[in-house]
Amino acid sequence: MSPGIVELTAATWDREVLGRGEPILVDFWAPWCGPCKRIAPLVEDLAGRYAGRMSVGKLDIDEHPGPAARYDVLSIPTLILFRDGAPVARVVGAVKPAKLERAITPHLGGD
Repeated sequence: MSPGIVELTAATWDREVLGRGEPILVDFWAPWCGPCKRIAPLVEDLAGRYAGRMSVGKLDIDEHPGPAARYDVLSIPTLILFRDGAPVARVVGAVKPAKLERAITPHLGGD
């Protein structure tokens, strides 16, 4: 796991996602998923560029299927931005960086 990215589990979900004071972008992924591997560098880049405005977490849906089921994650990669414990933006698939940024930036404070 890269620095700045929180490894999420079913046990840490409520504290790390629902109880977090700042927005958190959650990457629902699996190790066998090719598109998940393709967007991993984008997710890492966002973690660095938006540090202080949002956190980034990754949840392996094979090891921790509960949160994925709870938020109707039917395809991976799925990225969901949570703010104040609620999902506010969702992007499905290995999308281009601009599409993901357009989805999340309206929900972030600051610039």
